[in-house]
Amino acid sequence: MLLWVGLGNPEPAQARHRHNIGFMALDAIARKHGFSPWRQRHKGLVAEGMVGGAKVLALKPQTYMNGSGDSVQPAAAFHKIPPDGICAFHDKLDLAPGKVRVKRGGGAAGHNGLRDMQRALGTPDFWRMRLGIGHPGHKDRVHGHVLGNFAKVDTWVEPLLDAVADAAPLLAQGKPEEFMTRVALLTQETR
Repeated sequence: MLLWVGLGNPEPAQARHRHNIGFMALDAIARKHGFSPWRQRHKGLVAEGMVGGAKVLALKPQTYMNGSGDSVQPAAAFHKIPPDGICAFHDKLDLAPGKVRVKRGGGAAGHNGLRDMQRALGTPDFWRMRLGIGHPGHKDRVHGHVLGNFAKVDTWVEPLLDAVADAAPLLAQGKPEEFMTRVALLTQETR
């Protein structure tokens, strides 16, 4: 079983925030692949399904971004999922809007959700799906950008989420390079 974690904040008013693109990605995957309905568990919302022949537990922590690990760790422990079976879907400021990068391990790069997952899991050795939201240009504008809604001009968001859902079987099969290539091809067609 794989544990795919969307990072975000649980308030309904924050649902379209750039910081919640991890939640949005899991919602798209769950819809596309016919996951079970979302239910409360492990201080979060969980849904289960099959993707690319692998059983996937999708988790949207309801502990707020800075406490994500308090939901991820109990879910991983209960289902006996090792760190290399976990993938965190999260926003990435220093990545162009609509771009996707997948990597295993590394630092938190200032992302509080990743930092808290590392704390709770006791290791940085989990996968990260970095979903580019772009940088607002100056550090003083970062807070408002990240905690602001996607704008109408952000027409790349839905095609990106659809592409991530379509290419998800490659990720589930342990083919991150092929996954990134497929997402790039699918989103290139929509521009």
